[in-house]
Amino acid sequence: MATTSVSARFQELFPETNLISLLTRCGGDAGDIFETLQDQYDAHEQEPLVGLLGIKAANIDAFARAAYWDLVSDIRIRYLSSLPRSEAAAIAAKALGIETPVVKSDTTVPDEDWVRITQAQFSPVKVSDRLWIVPSWHEPPSSEAINIRLDPGVAFGTGSHPTTHLCLQWLDTHVTNTDIVLDYGCGTGILAIAAAKLGAANVTGTDIDPQAVESAAFNAEHNEVTAKFVLPGNLPAERYSLVVANILSNPLKVLAPALLGRVAPGGRLVLSGVLARQAEEVIEVYRKTDPNVELSVWREEDGWVCIAGQRQN
Repeated sequence: MATTSVSARFQELFPETNLISLLTRCGGDAGDIFETLQDQYDAHEQEPLVGLLGIKAANIDAFARAAYWDLVSDIRIRYLSSLPRSEAAAIAAKALGIETPVVKSDTTVPDEDWVRITQAQFSPVKVSDRLWIVPSWHEPPSSEAINIRLDPGVAFGTGSHPTTHLCLQWLDTHVTNTDIVLDYGCGTGILAIAAAKLGAANVTGTDIDPQAVESAAFNAEHNEVTAKFVLPGNLPAERYSLVVANILSNPLKVLAPALLGRVAPGGRLVLSGVLARQAEEVIEVYRKTDPNVELSVWREEDGWVCIAGQRQN
């Protein structure tokens, strides 16, 4: 669940809740925060809060942690900036379960052109001689290359992280004009957009974060490619000739049955978000789940790997 949506949903359900009071009263414990909110909601409604938010009971711990960190973020943004620094530091420290730090400097930062400074940190990313990721404020280094115009935003995937870079390199050398592609955990849509620009016949992306789905659709339109982006619940019940998932090792292991079930006979599966030391464990989970899909490490970069393989039947 995306933490960016949790606080807004809470504010709808509990507009009277003081977030500072809630966080400090619960001592920064995510489970206690959720139980407190659940009790408040149950006092007025019949439907459990878990059901209302569309999560399963088995995911309650993950949800509580997401809720907690979102509350911390919300407090920092909405409240702490207006408090004296010493008071803000004390509240933040208590929420995080650490000792209050000593404020040694209280200097006002001079006003700057922060947009320009931020943009200067992002340069075009070269994937290969023919594939580049280019922020909108830069001119493409090569007008003859396949240029994906993409700006940093709320969703993951700008092409700079090794896992994204590895997936892009794999796509650059393997996508064909007959491929039916699924980008699972699409983030900004960068992999789906790359697949479309590289000539794939049909491209679909999915993400559990509605903001990511919206961002990916916008980026695809901005790059003048055709790709469909949906929440997992709206994903058609079909198989794909190419499934790519750049997430993290633990979610990839949990998602093994779902991802393997999406790979068509003869289709290929590409996984990243995996550290080199985690690769064999991930491969073993997929082998046990479906031995007909043979996976191996395709390439390594800065301690991260891209795992790829093909269904044999």
